[in-house]
Amino acid sequence: MNRLLITDLPLSGLKRITRQPLGDARGFFSRLFCAEELTSAGWCKPMAQTNFSFTAQQGTVRGLHYQNPPDAEMKLISCQRGKIWDVAVDLRADSPTFLHWYAEILSADNHLALLIPEGFAHGFQTLTDNCELLYFNSANYVPSSEGGLRSDDPILGIKWPIPVTLRSERDQEHPLLTTQFSGINL
Repeated sequence: MNRLLITDLPLSGLKRITRQPLGDARGFFSRLFCAEELTSAGWCKPMAQTNFSFTAQQGTVRGLHYQNPPDAEMKLISCQRGKIWDVAVDLRADSPTFLHWYAEILSADNHLALLIPEGFAHGFQTLTDNCELLYFNSANYVPSSEGGLRSDDPILGIKWPIPVTLRSERDQEHPLLTTQFSGINL
């Protein structure tokens, strides 16, 4: 029996994953990752890393991060505590939705995750204090392949749902996009 409901989203390859928890008086059991079920959603590589992040302050923005080929990665993002507004930006050079973004609320209560394909940047804003996220990644983190976009880039025009309270210095220093940015060739 499938425990993950997969829904296509407006950007090609981006998927909403709805976990189907089994519950009783004790609580519930929920599948977070299943390679067999996620194959139909495009997950075709082994899982290389599982990462955890904790963000203390509501309004914090992390990202927008990506890895360039040959280290491009798929990510499955789940919020295990708190609530976030999760954002994926299409950076694929040949995509009809190049530089378009999509956001979804992920929380400990709604059992949703985003499956973000290779060639996308990812970031999020915490909507509550004390947010904990799990990232399942198809590739190892390679610092020399890392790229980033400014979360306040006017070309992207992301409308964060609440006032931004905190960004890392590194995230604030990413250059603004120009017409010279041609995207990622996978």
